Amino acid sequence: MIVDPVTLIVALITVATPVLLAAIGELVVEKSGVLNLGVEGMMIIGAVCGFITAHQTGSVALAFAAGMGGAMALALIFAVLTQVLMANQVASGLALTLFGLGLAALLGSGYSGLPVPAVFRPFPTGMQTIPVAGPILFSHSLLAYVAIALVAAVWFVLARTRIGLVIRAVGENHEAAHALGYKVVRIRFATILFGGGCAGLGGAFLSVVRVQNWFDGMTAGAGWIALALVVFASWKPSRVLLGAWLFGGIAALQLRLQAAEVGVPVALLDASPYLVTIIVLVVMSSNRARATLNAPAALGRTFHASG
Repeated sequence: MIVDPVTLIVALITVATPVLLAAIGELVVEKSGVLNLGVEGMMIIGAVCGFITAHQTGSVALAFAAGMGGAMALALIFAVLTQVLMANQVASGLALTLFGLGLAALLGSGYSGLPVPAVFRPFPTGMQTIPVAGPILFSHSLLAYVAIALVAAVWFVLARTRIGLVIRAVGENHEAAHALGYKVVRIRFATILFGGGCAGLGGAFLSVVRVQNWFDGMTAGAGWIALALVVFASWKPSRVLLGAWLFGGIAALQLRLQAAEVGVPVALLDASPYLVTIIVLVVMSSNRARATLNAPAALGRTFHASG
């Protein structure tokens, strides 16, 4: 069985988009010195809020807005716990994931299998039928292009603007940033909400665009993969894009291998994207200096304002 490379590339971009959105948002959060392990919970809340809104209103735009809003509400809870009440970031993030999974199951009860509207594709059908380049470049939903543009925007803001410099300064040494007059808590609140919005958008894309259905646990670890991609990328936006496409490519390939009924256990094919992610992380972590390359120095540390 020969897998068509064109359809594989088209599929990998679609599969990678939810993870890419969540990962680029988490990268900004971690650049400010905050470790939010609640990405999975925010993604699935975005998925259920987006799907319910799409079904009830018939508007994909409102669905994406609802997905972002629901996830940002969870992110706000995390921000209050960790930045105001100074709770442990790891414990709070894990609790956020568990809460999000449970709440999504409750909200989504009875919505499985219901219809949602078709998504908008910005390019005309004629461009999509161009051999090779047409399907790869012009057949995706608008949000797939937005995700790639967001990667470029995050890179530009972090590397070339004063806002990015402030975020990086807070992530490297929040005490020094505070001494210089920067509002550390406010900055981290903003990045946490941004990360939540991106995770919710990724979740809404998953349920409304990619799967076009809702079922309990549909994120299936995508939030954890997004967290791993940030480490894999050494906190660099361009590498997050490459990592997401790598994950998407493996996930899309295993689906096609399953359809072809190759002589490989289905369970092994299902696990292959996660196994590859683990292997990459092990290789990255084998050298401590390489593993911590570009990691914000204050990542995961609680900020105590001295006055």
